[in-house]
Amino acid sequence: MDLRSARRWRIGLTGGIGSGKSTVAAMLAHCGAAVVDADAIARALTLPGGAAMPAIAQAFGPSCVAPDGAMDREAMRALVFSDASARLRLQDIVHPLVAQETGRQAAQAWAGGARCVVFDVPLLVESGRWRSQVDAVLVVDCSVPLQIERVMARSGWSREAVEKVIAQQASRAQRLAAADVCLANGDLSLAQLQQQVEEVWQYFGL
Repeated sequence: MDLRSARRWRIGLTGGIGSGKSTVAAMLAHCGAAVVDADAIARALTLPGGAAMPAIAQAFGPSCVAPDGAMDREAMRALVFSDASARLRLQDIVHPLVAQETGRQAAQAWAGGARCVVFDVPLLVESGRWRSQVDAVLVVDCSVPLQIERVMARSGWSREAVEKVIAQQASRAQRLAAADVCLANGDLSLAQLQQQVEEVWQYFGL
């Protein structure tokens, strides 16, 4: 299949924690893409007054709700790391709401004349549903040691905490197997990364 034959593009963007996916999303937006950020949508749903909060409070109780009414992210992170069923219950609450909002934002972008919508989805490979909803999957890739180094530097997390997150995500090999296009983001400067992003943009004929 000639990936460049589509007139409008739905591109799924993913990568492991610390891969540089968010930086690539911003660069694609600068190129002209409409970016729909699933992670930002999920965060908004769990802020004070967020649409997911009543169900979260009912399912997990006050220990996972902060004093301001938002989801207590640290408490929830600790819970889902220790209890896989809790993670599934949280996903059952949040994911349908995220899907609804991503669809709304994409429709708004198409109505505004966008030629390319990039769905920035951290768990694209893990979800199983996104492959059929996009024309191509763009994976931002780097080594696991570099992922750990970057997240520790930017977030101040312990190595153990970063490793736990990585263990819950798809493996590097699984993401690469799902990729239509791979953007290698090892030890690059921002200028070098920008050049790669522009080459990808041109590859899609945009």
